[in-house]
Amino acid sequence: MDWSVPKFPLDDLSDDALTWLTQHISSLTRAVSHVVADWIEILTRFLDTTVPPPVTIALLVAIAWYLAGRRIGLMSLVGLLFLWNLRLWTPTMQTLVLVTLATLAALAIGIPIGIFSALNRRVWKTVSPFLDMMQTMPSFVYLIPAIPFFGIGPVSAVFATVVFSMPPVIRLTALGIMNVPGELIEASDAFGTSPAQKLFKVQLPLALPTIMAGINQTIMLGLSMVVIASMIGAGGLGREVWRAIQRLDAGSGFQAGIAIVIVAVILDRVTQAMAARARPAPID
Repeated sequence: MDWSVPKFPLDDLSDDALTWLTQHISSLTRAVSHVVADWIEILTRFLDTTVPPPVTIALLVAIAWYLAGRRIGLMSLVGLLFLWNLRLWTPTMQTLVLVTLATLAALAIGIPIGIFSALNRRVWKTVSPFLDMMQTMPSFVYLIPAIPFFGIGPVSAVFATVVFSMPPVIRLTALGIMNVPGELIEASDAFGTSPAQKLFKVQLPLALPTIMAGINQTIMLGLSMVVIASMIGAGGLGREVWRAIQRLDAGSGFQAGIAIVIVAVILDRVTQAMAARARPAPID
């Protein structure tokens, strides 16, 4: 007697669903792919060739100095000059463009979802399990559905990165708003504020440090995913690591790894400084 449990055809259902979606929305995804690919090419060419590397370094250092202070600005200067000296400037700019586009898209989608989830408990209870699933899903899985829709290349990497890096900003945005002290909410209601005024003048400003922590985590996850997406032709520093693995070139792989660490540290320190600046001053 066969005591085995009947197999649920989840793999067949997922394959059929992916095939159906690919057939019916391929024209839309192809158009979006062309637009995103053009933006990636324009921004990469601008940072890499149109503007000389010293000018780009000066601009990035000035941004880091303004957002995070002198110490982070000087650290960024040393790190970027070191990357230029390693002859990894082009892959670094490619990685920076991919991370920037993916992060902006993730924030544009994730922050409104987080706000809506914080304001509606039913939405939060519905969204929360999906966030748990998305954060525990292996990152390589996100590359599989991106290829049929957007093909091999950096566009698939961007969209896989958006999906992979979105959960932290959704979760922390919602938690930041929900953790606003109830006394302040009651005080704003007592003054007759509208829901929009309460959201933009009370809840969001007080939740800003938590939201900034979510943005920091989104950037870090986006950077890690862009490196992994080198296996589907994403380019950038991840491609240098992947090429070193294929050639068993430990030296090149170590240099590319150090470059990824430098980029990650700069982005992390800048966003942490912005989060610290967003914290409200203690009341004496």
